Amino acid sequence: MAHFIVVPQWQGSSSARAMQLTDGALAIAGDLPRAACTLIDVPAEAGEEQGTGVRRYSTLERVRALVAQAAGDNEQVVVVGGDSSVALGALEALADAETAVLWLGAHPALHSPDTSPTSALHEMTLRCALGEGAPGLAADPNSISAGRVVLAGARDFDVAEQVIADELNIRSLSVDELADVPTALRSTGASKLYIHVDLDVLDPAAISGLSRPVPFGAVPEMLVSTIRAARAELPLIGASIAEFSPASPAAAEDDLSVVLRVIGALA
Repeated sequence: MAHFIVVPQWQGSSSARAMQLTDGALAIAGDLPRAACTLIDVPAEAGEEQGTGVRRYSTLERVRALVAQAAGDNEQVVVVGGDSSVALGALEALADAETAVLWLGAHPALHSPDTSPTSALHEMTLRCALGEGAPGLAADPNSISAGRVVLAGARDFDVAEQVIADELNIRSLSVDELADVPTALRSTGASKLYIHVDLDVLDPAAISGLSRPVPFGAVPEMLVSTIRAARAELPLIGASIAEFSPASPAAAEDDLSVVLRVIGALA
């Protein structure tokens, strides 16, 4: 059975709906087996930048360490956010140079503190995972290789993100190319797989609880089949799902059937 690390963290988000990410994580947790969950105690305070160029850095760095510890203590980990930066601790604990990372989301998260227009960490998560970013958040640069990243479903690149994606030669597949994910993973030469899902990879018509919706996303069936096909290609070492920000408890209930289908594919 998968072990779920629930991280109701909002501090990495730039959205006006950031606080609802906490509600989203807890709503998901309410439908998961309690014995299979670890709830991370996210500090109530926003946190300080501390000269890093990352808003709320102090809290985010602390939570990253807590998630890394929890991920290292369990097997078959699925991290439930919260904003997308909840993935950083799990990647630190679980991934290495032999790991392919399948990143499913509308936004590529390839900004740095120097390029991000908001200084929010969820705009920098994948860049940090590749070893570039603020100290305490950026991974070991010898861990995950850009050549083993497959970015899928991204359709809202800022100019700076497109530049770094091109410089690093990151494989990027459109929503219409999701069927090519297994081939792309195979071409990385990796021996194992980590999957991250930002729920905004889905089309806004399929789920309302998105703080940064982008049109022309995947339908749930397509996302679930992509995850399953990826898992059939490489053994899964861990996963994360993030960016669920329902407007109300009733709205969360409306979306949970979709969210839980995605979690079922990851778990």
